[in-house]
Amino acid sequence: MATNVTATNSTTRGLCSGKLSYVTAFAKVALLFLIFGISNLAYSLVKRIDQPRIVSDMFVGIFLGTIYSTQSFLPPAVIIILDNTIQFGMMCYMFVLGLEMDPHIVFKPPTCEAVMAYGGMLSTFIVACSITPFLGFLEKPNLKYMLFVCVAFSGCSSQVITRIITNLKMGKSDIGKLGIGAGVHCDMISIFIICIGYVAFYGETKGPTENIKESIKMGSALVIQTIIAAKVSPFLLNWINNENPEGKTIKGSYLVLALAFMVIICSCAPVYNYDPMFSSFMGGLFLPPGGRISKWTVSKLNYALSTMFYPAFFFWVGFHASIIRFEFLNWMTYVRFLLLIVMMIIVKVAGTVIAGLVMGFHWPESVALGALLTAKGHFHVYVTMIAAKALVISDTTCNSILFVIFLSIIHHPYVVANVIRRGGKSMPTHGRALQWLDPGHELRILHCLHGPDHVPATVNLVEVSRGPAEPGVLVYVTDMVELTDTIATTLVHSGGDNTVTVTDKAVTELRDQITAALNEYMQDNGQGISIKRMLALSTFNNMSQDISVMAEDLMVSLIILPFHKNRKENGALDEGHPGFRYVNRKVLRNAPCSVGLLVDRGFGTINNITRSAVCITVAIIFIGGKDDREALAYSSRVAWHPGVKLTVIRFLVDRNSENEARRANYRYTVAQLEEEMKRDDECFAHFYERHVAGGQVAYMEKHLANSSETFNTLRGLEGLYSLIIVGRGGRLNNTLTVGLNDWQRFPELGIIADVLCLDDFSVKNSVLVIQEHNTGEVVGLDEDFSTM
Repeated sequence: MATNVTATNSTTRGLCSGKLSYVTAFAKVALLFLIFGISNLAYSLVKRIDQPRIVSDMFVGIFLGTIYSTQSFLPPAVIIILDNTIQFGMMCYMFVLGLEMDPHIVFKPPTCEAVMAYGGMLSTFIVACSITPFLGFLEKPNLKYMLFVCVAFSGCSSQVITRIITNLKMGKSDIGKLGIGAGVHCDMISIFIICIGYVAFYGETKGPTENIKESIKMGSALVIQTIIAAKVSPFLLNWINNENPEGKTIKGSYLVLALAFMVIICSCAPVYNYDPMFSSFMGGLFLPPGGRISKWTVSKLNYALSTMFYPAFFFWVGFHASIIRFEFLNWMTYVRFLLLIVMMIIVKVAGTVIAGLVMGFHWPESVALGALLTAKGHFHVYVTMIAAKALVISDTTCNSILFVIFLSIIHHPYVVANVIRRGGKSMPTHGRALQWLDPGHELRILHCLHGPDHVPATVNLVEVSRGPAEPGVLVYVTDMVELTDTIATTLVHSGGDNTVTVTDKAVTELRDQITAALNEYMQDNGQGISIKRMLALSTFNNMSQDISVMAEDLMVSLIILPFHKNRKENGALDEGHPGFRYVNRKVLRNAPCSVGLLVDRGFGTINNITRSAVCITVAIIFIGGKDDREALAYSSRVAWHPGVKLTVIRFLVDRNSENEARRANYRYTVAQLEEEMKRDDECFAHFYERHVAGGQVAYMEKHLANSSETFNTLRGLEGLYSLIIVGRGGRLNNTLTVGLNDWQRFPELGIIADVLCLDDFSVKNSVLVIQEHNTGEVVGLDEDFSTM
């Protein structure tokens, strides 16, 4: 009987123990999801004040990892697993970091970005080497650790800087581009020096002979790894990219082969005791960054790192860097803390300012750039934790460095906001209009298409818009494709939330046809023209927003949209597509730049517009107003084409008529009307002096008394011109157009173009309607301005 009781008790204890282990395992999983949930919630809060994700991850992770209940909850076995997971995650992080960098910039002549980066690095390194040995930052003072810490202090996090500048829409400004470029220089050089220094200083505890042998063996393995990554891998990756073109799903066998090859490359040096994390960086640095496989790898790893690894990483940091071990009562703690701020922030800014003054930059912008380059990131946090676990630095110093790293990030949005305020004061509010485009800058146009039928008209418009060979024109040809349920099921997510690949057969065939037609044109007419392909795939409700965002990101000055109605065989227009009309009207209302609306009634049927003799006739109708001035600015580029005979037709109010006294619109004061007329005269005089006076452009005046005469004059243009360019509206004085909108069918065309497009009026005249950018309050550095 006793034996049975004992057996029963043992079974009960076993069941209880099993249940307890399940509960413990469940609690650990719940803790993991709690970390992810709180981190995402915190990020949704801090992004409202423009803080990057690293701020919320760092705050939440360190807090959760530091609290006593967490410290006592996790057993040693789980901590070992967490340590190994973090090390593997950092290998992936360093690989992606290297893959996104270009090592060839080091061998090019020093640029502004390089000078600014090196100025801040050198000043920080010198001061750090001068202070570090004398203030007890290192628990084990020696040359190896001192140089390692000083080089780490002098670097920055290019990923954090790029993310902040991009999210705050400063990436297109001069200082934004300079900040991103300098950040990449600084980050790459500092980590590269540490990677090389690891070989030189490895194994100091061994004898001199053994140390030299180990260093030579490790260095040789690193050189072999670098040569394979730089010289051999392009052949394999290019072959894989060619076998898996864009628009097609990447085949699993090729993907496995590419990833295995990358893993093998990054594993060469660690076989000879080289650090796996640094080996991953060196492998990624010298692998070719272009191509579909590399981009796929970067997008997938970045997505996994941001969603899963970073919250766990900072939890690991908080667990090992417990704040309770901070020496709050030691006054030297605060002295060291202030000196860390001096070394990692103030000295970096000072060095960057000195470099900026040498380069001739304004000191406020140099200070802002220096403040941006102080940002530290995940690598610096990891290095700090490794130094603390190896007892190279004390727990107090470790916590101080982590807090300084936190401070080096949170001030960035305010620096950017100050730059935006300064840039907004010096930036013209109409900088995205064609008439204000710098003649030394290339013209950027976003051409939107519904399908292959629009390619001929687009090609002809690109041809006549090419302008001078220098600086040329950059055209982004965008396919407007409605996102249907059928297409949505064929989308393949390639990484983050916004990266997808379209595999729908109809869409890929449509895009291939357009691309082939464009390539055929570029083979014979590519001088001075660059064409890049884009895709606007969304519902009609969201397509206008996608086009506007695309235009903003690409810094285009003009969006060209096709009219929603297409030409039939008899020259008349069909019923059209109401969805595309809806998109056109929303783009006209919200676009960040000027917009053109092309009504093709035969312009696309003109073949081979030659540059050796007059081939087509084009007219520009100028009545007055901001849109007509923008149309005149566009016509300046058309006037350069030797195959185009351009005629400018100016409609003027007949001052001898009875209606002259009614010319003023009652909605505007006389002063406003006079100011508008002055702008019209100045704009037209400039155009006349450049193009008409030399005989390059024909000129014609029409003195009209009222809108009836305007209508009759427009009717007289039937069949005379292949293309007529008009402004959409924006006229203060409406004497010549009042009443014409009584029968207006398409307000998006404007009064004049709507008359020209009447089916019973004309079936031959193609019309390009231009609307100037609707200026508004400056809310960010969306324009490419200069405050340097």
